[in-house]
Amino acid sequence: MNQTPFTRRQLLKATAALGTGMAFGGLGVASKTPAKISPYSPADPVRIGLVGVGGRGTDLLRILLNLKGNVVCAVCDILPERAENAQTIVREAGHPRPTRYTRDERDFQRLCETEELDLVIAATPVDWHVPVCVCAMKNNKHAATEVHATYELEECWQLVETAEQTHRQCALLENYCYGYDVLMILKMVRGGLLGELIHAETGYQHDVRGVRFGSDGSLLWRAQDMLTRNGNLYPTHAVGPAAQWMNIHRGDRFDYLVSMSSKSRGMHVYAEEHFGKDHPSAKQAYQQGDISTTLIRTVNGLTITLYYDAQLPRPFDMIYRAQGTKGLILGTADRIHIEGRTRPEEWESTAGYREEYAHPLWKTLGLVAGQYGHGGADYIMMYRLIEAFRKGQPFDLDVYDAAAWSVISPLSEQSVAERSKPVDIPDFTRGKWKTNPPLEILEAQSS
Repeated sequence: MNQTPFTRRQLLKATAALGTGMAFGGLGVASKTPAKISPYSPADPVRIGLVGVGGRGTDLLRILLNLKGNVVCAVCDILPERAENAQTIVREAGHPRPTRYTRDERDFQRLCETEELDLVIAATPVDWHVPVCVCAMKNNKHAATEVHATYELEECWQLVETAEQTHRQCALLENYCYGYDVLMILKMVRGGLLGELIHAETGYQHDVRGVRFGSDGSLLWRAQDMLTRNGNLYPTHAVGPAAQWMNIHRGDRFDYLVSMSSKSRGMHVYAEEHFGKDHPSAKQAYQQGDISTTLIRTVNGLTITLYYDAQLPRPFDMIYRAQGTKGLILGTADRIHIEGRTRPEEWESTAGYREEYAHPLWKTLGLVAGQYGHGGADYIMMYRLIEAFRKGQPFDLDVYDAAAWSVISPLSEQSVAERSKPVDIPDFTRGKWKTNPPLEILEAQSS
């Protein structure tokens, strides 16, 4: 889906209005209050509506078509040719042609109102994630959003409150939580290899300037926020794995953060070199600093360092450092040190640990998963999503995760603007984090 002419405030007001006088999925009854039914009722197969079938949405569609236990019933996009392409992909895979919704940029509302669905997935640009998910939940359907959920604090609360009021799930599709190394480290932490976990360091460090400019040098939707924002604009890939290692919302929670940004030069230099010094994109004033560094402290005293480094030339690196009282691992550097197991003050390769601490999901699904994007993490994520809804279970990454991980963006902006002032992170769970059990080390089950 493309850029919206609506302002953020208009979107919020329009989305809030969707809760009045709607017919809830399949019931045909207009009501202001959704029926209070369990958010964990099993659905097999899971009937899915996919909103946004551009590059990312099409990737997810192809995975869904290769997983048992679901059927894609409807597709929606502002560009008719994308929706038509999605219909063709589904038919060529031997499945019934899904209904197409392409009237305008709010046609997802008609999809949510009229289709009998269990789950609506938002694979749109970020401005539409919350409107789509809220509309789905208020029409008695579960929702799932691509990352990150929103740039806005009040939209984080809107997701949480809508999920609680409607008794619907709002899952976060954070594929980086399912990578081989991330789940391996999770198993190491749960197994006590690192001792008591104290600190994590992660970062979205990836030169993505090439996808922010069109072939003519114009700024694409991925770059628009860099003109006015300055903070960690893409936090969930980095903070998600660390949050799971630290049992955030399952025994601990984020307490506060501080953030700082460097000056901005990368976008300007790239535009000059590729499109000329006189090109409008080379003359833009980019507010987003080239390197954003955020520090987070949890209620239990753990710390996280997050980097957002996406507009300078560099190789891809997420770092994935987890450190505890018995040692530490630098996941992407292939280094580990465990007291009593590694020679004093020396590193060793993680090779000797990779099989011992391989996560069960990867042991079972790794060969198939490796055929799909992000090193197989996309497949593992979607497998877990479908299994959870088929069996009537909560998804691994819930609405509280979506809110707490996404809110790092606006709060980091606030901290940067106020000379790295500490900013409190809301307790979106309202105390539930104290009693929620940790995520299990899950086995892959037969589909």
